[in-house]
Amino acid sequence: MATLTIEELAETLLPNQAIAGLDLGTKTIGLAMSDLGRRFASPRPVLKRVKFTQDAELLLAFAEKEKVAAFVIGLPMNMDGSAGPRVQATRAFVRSMADKTALPFIFWDERLSTVAAERALLEMDVSRAKRAERIDSAAASFILQGALDRLLSLGRAASTD
Repeated sequence: MATLTIEELAETLLPNQAIAGLDLGTKTIGLAMSDLGRRFASPRPVLKRVKFTQDAELLLAFAEKEKVAAFVIGLPMNMDGSAGPRVQATRAFVRSMADKTALPFIFWDERLSTVAAERALLEMDVSRAKRAERIDSAAASFILQGALDRLLSLGRAASTD
């Protein structure tokens, strides 16, 4: 397994390969999937975290079922750009996944993704209880959509060169 930049991912992806977005929390892992054209991110049900081995198995089963080519994982940077304990935990999770999969991981700055997800759910008039269930997957969708938009931009730039 490799950790790639979004630019490196753009160079290695084949047509019609979907990618997944992850919002790694302490209690859940929010999931999202792209379409095969890599234009849209759609939320998937959250995974309840238990311990790393079980979390990894569930994540890899999801990847196999959905034919995931890569994971874009949110990197929860502080607003000032510094890395706190959650960034360290996310990086450790990805390092631990290296022994379990050859799928690449791409770190994506997720600042304000949960805020954006919360706003979107509020605008859809989702109840407080349902928002709590869906917030992590909605945040994963925002993370993935940002990466998809960047991939699209990189693809356009490459086609004009």
